[in-house]
Amino acid sequence: MNSYFKILIIVTTLISSFYTRADDFTWNKLIEFTDNHGLRPAGSKAEKQSKEWLINQYKQLGLTALVQPFTHKFRNKKIQSANVEIEIKGRSNKTIIVGAHYDSIQDGSGSLGFTDNASGAIALLGLANALKEKTLPFTVRLISFGAEEVGLLGSKAYVKDNQSRLNNVIGMINLDTIIGGDKLYIHSASTTPYRCHYLNEPNYNNDTALRDALISSSTNIFDESAHQLHPANQTLPQGETASWSDHAPFACTGIPIAYIEATNFSIDGKDGHDGYSQTVNNNFWSCFNKKEATACNRKKEQQWGQIWHTKFDSAEKLRPIFDARLQSQMNINLKLLKTYLTQPNKT
Repeated sequence: MNSYFKILIIVTTLISSFYTRADDFTWNKLIEFTDNHGLRPAGSKAEKQSKEWLINQYKQLGLTALVQPFTHKFRNKKIQSANVEIEIKGRSNKTIIVGAHYDSIQDGSGSLGFTDNASGAIALLGLANALKEKTLPFTVRLISFGAEEVGLLGSKAYVKDNQSRLNNVIGMINLDTIIGGDKLYIHSASTTPYRCHYLNEPNYNNDTALRDALISSSTNIFDESAHQLHPANQTLPQGETASWSDHAPFACTGIPIAYIEATNFSIDGKDGHDGYSQTVNNNFWSCFNKKEATACNRKKEQQWGQIWHTKFDSAEKLRPIFDARLQSQMNINLKLLKTYLTQPNKT
């Protein structure tokens, strides 16, 4: 990292007193993970090494990981990956799953998967550290999914291979790109059923109770900084999400889901108000029209306010611009989850 970036990070760290800082354990592990395991495409040696790093980190916390390998064909190529599961027993056998994928996209974009989705994978590690010695009202299962970026392969394999172990699961919280964008959102599954053809007996569930409980808890804790429901857009009703992340197989198998992400649905992006444009910050646009919340020239715009799947999704690129925000968002997400998972009022 050159001296310019180092100076910018120092400056943004100094002004982070205006934000809620991430706890040192989680933040340091996020930086360590992405420094050592940047590009980690599904089925690659790098993805395998990142999986082994996660297993070792849980071991250092005194937790034993259940590793579930799977093999799947993708574009005529055999993908070998694995899911990593940690279970923290509670007073009840009723179980809440919190999941996040640990792979990144393939080569080509310049992305190193810092926000998408090292942020979610390391949030699981932070949760494990925070909850491992707590007396929990419900059992908590933390699952790191492999091969999400090539078709949700890890989460699909998990629901197909663990049907009997899902009987006591009362909800699944998906963490995908939980830092970086302008706003924090929580979604439920769409009222329009997802395509669940990969399951023999799908039982689609779009219950909003888990999402609504998390939104309520966030509002009580954070007030103006709380998570939001996204407004209705051209394809989705308010607060609902499509099937593009690891929550989808769980909704397909009958489990209520909630999906946390950081983006900005108020932006009129390349394909409308779909959340793919994550920020209004000028560094992420060729030219941004603040009044219309869109590109100055929609035909010539190249960047569209996107972080994920672009050159900006690395610690080196993103921290000089958003270091305080990133730490604040990580801490808000962790505090919400720790609060929710330690409260006994689950149904």
